Amino acid sequence: MKKIIKGRLYNTETAKYVANYSWGGPSDFHHVDEDLYRKQTGEFFLHGEGGPLSKYRSPVDGGGWTSGEDIIPMSDLDAQEWIEAHCDVDTYVKLFGDVKE
Repeated sequence: MKKIIKGRLYNTETAKYVANYSWGGPSDFHHVDEDLYRKQTGEFFLHGEGGPLSKYRSPVDGGGWTSGEDIIPMSDLDAQEWIEAHCDVDTYVKLFGDVKE
């Protein structure tokens, strides 16, 4: 997926894949599947897909919602928090270095 946001291009085909978080299955209207990417510039972004009751939902003509997808730019801090919540320690350390005990 490609998307221009505030004059900047985000492209899942050219960015480096970092990690995935998935919750629920396709039959669950709340399901979410997110991939974290890092651009060559160092910027992070999420590519997410989800069901009609997820944050990735899309409106349907005439009312209601359907499954959808989006790209969301992330600051380094947002990416750190996402990785803390959804990944293992090794992934965090690989990207951001060792953490004090």
